[in-house]
Amino acid sequence: MVIFVRHRAWLSLGLLAALATGCGGGTPRPAPPSPSPKVVPSLAPGPQGLAPVFEHAPRRGAPTVALTFDADMTAGQGARAAAGERFDHPALVATLRRLGVPATFFMTGRWAEEYPAQARAIGRDPLFEVANHSYSHYAFTRDCYGLPAVPAHRMRADVERAFAAFRAAGVRRVVPYFRFPGGCYDKRALRAIAPSGVTAVQWDVVSGDAFATDADAVARQVLDGVRPGSVVVLHCTRSAAPVTERAVRAIVPKLRERGFRFVRVSEQIGAAHGRAGARG
Repeated sequence: MVIFVRHRAWLSLGLLAALATGCGGGTPRPAPPSPSPKVVPSLAPGPQGLAPVFEHAPRRGAPTVALTFDADMTAGQGARAAAGERFDHPALVATLRRLGVPATFFMTGRWAEEYPAQARAIGRDPLFEVANHSYSHYAFTRDCYGLPAVPAHRMRADVERAFAAFRAAGVRRVVPYFRFPGGCYDKRALRAIAPSGVTAVQWDVVSGDAFATDADAVARQVLDGVRPGSVVVLHCTRSAAPVTERAVRAIVPKLRERGFRFVRVSEQIGAAHGRAGARG
């Protein structure tokens, strides 16, 4: 039996901003879905004190899909941002709003510090929720796509520093989920972050949007891979994922034609919780 616990949202929801500009843009959109619950579902700790890992929702039932967007920025990229490199993606978030697509943003603390107004806007929008993608975007294992590595004794602090950055930026709708930079993890990393009370969220569909130049190819890869309950990994970083917004414009109507409903990761984990409970 899968066992779940439930965490209270760490930041109060408060009043929603009237014209938020998350990652830029305040485009009018269709009526949003029901807001995330104040009690957010989360997996219980795994065996031997390891943080639990979630990859996708149950395959049965009404087909849902979660689009997730990694807002990447490493601790050492401030000089590049100051020189004009853009790690945000206003057009992407405006498109999600216009299309009425719920999404989960896995945000680094460094990104929230660089773009605090945009981070706040995403976190105050009822379409979206913000999850933790580490503070530094350094790897939690060795040999992870060339990323610098966080020492094991600093992993928990890196996760908690990101949550602190969200609070400092005024981000609301923060959920207790964590995505490893590069998706790289091992038992040592799961054990290190377990005291933070987070569920590690991976994916079952790789969009291939990082550094891609062909939006149609990204859309095809997603459309070919999605199954009921899928979690899709994409990016909210203009300089590193320049075609993501165009790909999303192609992906969303096609999946809706197939009968898929877009949800946040919290809804998928909640659905898994309900199915586990039904099994007793």
